[in-house]
Amino acid sequence: MAENVCDHMNELFFGTSTDVEDFRPVLVANCVFNSFLSYTTIILNIVTIHAIRKTTFLPKPLRTLLLSLAASDVGVGLLVQPLYISTLVSRLNQKRIDCISYKKLLAVINFFCISSLLNVVTISVDRFLAVQLHLRYQELVIHKRVIVAVISLWLFSAVICSDLFWAPLDIIYQVIRLVIMTVCFILVVIVYWRIYTVLKRHKKQIQDLQVEEAEQGVQNGDLSNFLKLRKSALGTFCVFIVFLLCYLPFYILLFLFLARPSSLTALPEAWHYTVTLVFLNSYLNPVIYCWKMEPIRRTLMDIMRGIVNRFRE
Repeated sequence: MAENVCDHMNELFFGTSTDVEDFRPVLVANCVFNSFLSYTTIILNIVTIHAIRKTTFLPKPLRTLLLSLAASDVGVGLLVQPLYISTLVSRLNQKRIDCISYKKLLAVINFFCISSLLNVVTISVDRFLAVQLHLRYQELVIHKRVIVAVISLWLFSAVICSDLFWAPLDIIYQVIRLVIMTVCFILVVIVYWRIYTVLKRHKKQIQDLQVEEAEQGVQNGDLSNFLKLRKSALGTFCVFIVFLLCYLPFYILLFLFLARPSSLTALPEAWHYTVTLVFLNSYLNPVIYCWKMEPIRRTLMDIMRGIVNRFRE
């Protein structure tokens, strides 16, 4: 029974042996693109991890969460994409993908993708607590609690993916993933809406203080803190937007497949393009860090200047 399910999923994702020649351009294109993407994803995220570790202007909890997200992105480039590429090459050589290999591929993809999703959720919650708690943030969101949260989300990802090897690979497996993604997406949207309303209220309060000509030192301090919170919230919001754009096509495709499986069995190309788009997110995250997070960008520029100066010497 399990082998029959695996064969069905193989045909869905990789086509049958009879139509592999028609399917070959899609496999080759995804293989080449992911080969390039894998190396650049690893390099960019390793450099970003080094820059985040050297950045002292970011709150320690946020640094830890960004490092966790970057680590999952490194895992995508280092493990997920090479395994995916090897599977594509096997299919190009018209080799049958056995059930164990297929489950390993799914387990690795799900592990790092779910951990990335949970990291994005945790980062958004952290920024909400920062703007909501304000001065109490440092008292409640201590580094040890953040470490526990990070370890918990990685363990949860591992547990969720381990069921591939002891539970049947059926429709329930896909439904669980869909439910997790749906809950996380809704939660993050709600959190960022709350961040927007809190920041809007803070901005109005600061403007009222300025109009009433309150104490100058307090005004400047409040305004400076407000601007820092807004910039960090905007930076992490951009991370979420790009994440949503990269994951949404796969999410929609998975939803349609669960609603009507027969409607997508003739379109294995769509699965590969959406999966590659998911992998692309791990490449784009470091770009967002450097574009939208000024402390990380400044640290990265200092590192680059140091490297250039060493070569000149």
